[in-house]
Amino acid sequence: MKPLFRRAFPALLFVLALTAPAFAEEVGEVGVDWLGNDIIVEALSDPEVSGVTCHISYFERGVIDRLQKGNWFEDPSNSSIACRQTGPIAIGDIALDSDGEEVFNQRRSIIWKQLVVKRIYDRANDTLIYLSHSRQVQDGSAKMAISTVPLYGQDVEWRRGRPE
Repeated sequence: MKPLFRRAFPALLFVLALTAPAFAEEVGEVGVDWLGNDIIVEALSDPEVSGVTCHISYFERGVIDRLQKGNWFEDPSNSSIACRQTGPIAIGDIALDSDGEEVFNQRRSIIWKQLVVKRIYDRANDTLIYLSHSRQVQDGSAKMAISTVPLYGQDVEWRRGRPE
């Protein structure tokens, strides 16, 4: 008889694949100084909202900067986000509560810090809000950016029916 882990492993991989946040694709890299520091620009497609693309930019420290500052394993929390309609909008099963739903995360240090993008639906204004922020276990981070995609007047397909 197989151990429980070996029997459950394929099911676990399937569940993780269904619940995993989206992945971003790098579309630009701008060198900002001679120390090897860069600004990275990535395109992110929301896995539950087709027709919307977010562009995220963040700072990535180079090796020389890491050596000078002695902080080897962490990048700054700064990020920027801009989301726009890039095709017909079709909305799947999204969270409708005020806490929203995480659609993307990326590690910014070995353990403690992540860059996170959350989607919040503003029902009163019929708008999707995308919030980019840093999640830190030790301290919260006040560094954030926000972008909105208005749905008013758009021909939006709600796969599970428009919320009332």
